[in-house]
Amino acid sequence: MRPVTLTRAYLKISLSSHAKTIVQRVLSASVTVDNETISSIGKGLLVLAAVAPGDTEKDAEALATKVLKLKMWDDEAGGRWKKTVQDIDGEVLCVSQFTLFAKIVKNKPDFRLSAPADDAKKFYHYFLEKIKDGYAVDKIKDGRFQAMMAVSSTNDGPVTFELNTDTTPK
Repeated sequence: MRPVTLTRAYLKISLSSHAKTIVQRVLSASVTVDNETISSIGKGLLVLAAVAPGDTEKDAEALATKVLKLKMWDDEAGGRWKKTVQDIDGEVLCVSQFTLFAKIVKNKPDFRLSAPADDAKKFYHYFLEKIKDGYAVDKIKDGRFQAMMAVSSTNDGPVTFELNTDTTPK
């Protein structure tokens, strides 16, 4: 096995990476593992979450807050982007997705920007608990960490946003 050499540019990317989510407004979503549906939701959010090395509980808390406060629905008067998932009494399906930090090198994904599995699992479950704490336990579902999952969704819009915990001034 060849030793890994990290360039300055690669280290800069790695050190500036923070937890991120892809949040999709959905009419429905589900997760199937081994031909068994383990989670499903109706109207709400599908949240794909990725963890970077060094992410902390503070990052998980900040990201959970951002997800729950994100205004993705119109109000009854037609006002755009006025309501959160809680405002519409929607559901949330969270799925761990380490591939969000993939860097493509010579047409192949490189996952060194993702947190190690043990760290990612702790972060993801803490993030999930913070989502539940901020909303309602019965409204929050999730996939199975490190499982091969079939994730199905019916996008509404489509409306999709990326959220992260990077607080570095731009």
